[in-house]
Amino acid sequence: MGMLTCHDFSFSVPRRPPVSFRLPGSDNKQGFTLLEVMIAVSIIAISLVALFGSQSRSLTHATEAHFNIIAPMLASGKLAELKADNSAPNNDDGDFGDEFPGYTWEIETENANFDSPDVLGKLEKPLTKVELTVLWSDTRYSYVLTYYGHWQE
Repeated sequence: MGMLTCHDFSFSVPRRPPVSFRLPGSDNKQGFTLLEVMIAVSIIAISLVALFGSQSRSLTHATEAHFNIIAPMLASGKLAELKADNSAPNNDDGDFGDEFPGYTWEIETENANFDSPDVLGKLEKPLTKVELTVLWSDTRYSYVLTYYGHWQE
């Protein structure tokens, strides 16, 4: 039987010097230059402004959505109270108590006037127009519910 022998083969690849991105005339110190730091801070500042602006718009939309859910519910409830009372409402205002702090209501009533069609103008018992406005204090939000109906005298 023959004997198997291994020979060590080694070779070396010559190393290239590292590529240097230095400006001419600068020394070989590690670290960031003032220009690099200023650019990084500018990028971070622009990113944060965009992020906080987006967060602010999101909060505004959530607040508006909250009002657009609560206000019609409160207006419908108040109108149901007026209809259950069955007497003609007067111009009035008030709030919704401790359950809905900051929400107020205003009622304006008047006889409904119709220029056309002629049938509505010839009703035996005139219709009353009731405008019920729900406001949320310290905001620009308001909701108006207009109702035309007959009321007991």
